[in-house]
Amino acid sequence: MVHEITDANFEQETSKGLVVIDFWATWCGPCKMQGPVIEELAEEDKNIKFCKIEVDDNQKTASSLGIMSIPTLLIKKDGKIVDQIVGYHPKEQLQKMLAAY
Repeated sequence: MVHEITDANFEQETSKGLVVIDFWATWCGPCKMQGPVIEELAEEDKNIKFCKIEVDDNQKTASSLGIMSIPTLLIKKDGKIVDQIVGYHPKEQLQKMLAAY
């Protein structure tokens, strides 16, 4: 399950455990490709929390984190940012990256 989050609940929703946050927009082609990959990973790995935040509706969070391009995947561990990747990435590549955490 991928959780939809907002500026209002970003810190609360991403403060514990390993969390992958997908910064996306409805008009973004690569975001539309990345979305289903994130959904698959969320179904397969219940030890990681997967979240999505729509940047047009939640500009405060994206701006405060310096998100300049989408899709951007931010990885937080116990509330601290540990990694960030920009652009579309296939499932296998994301699995390898997440295995490090």
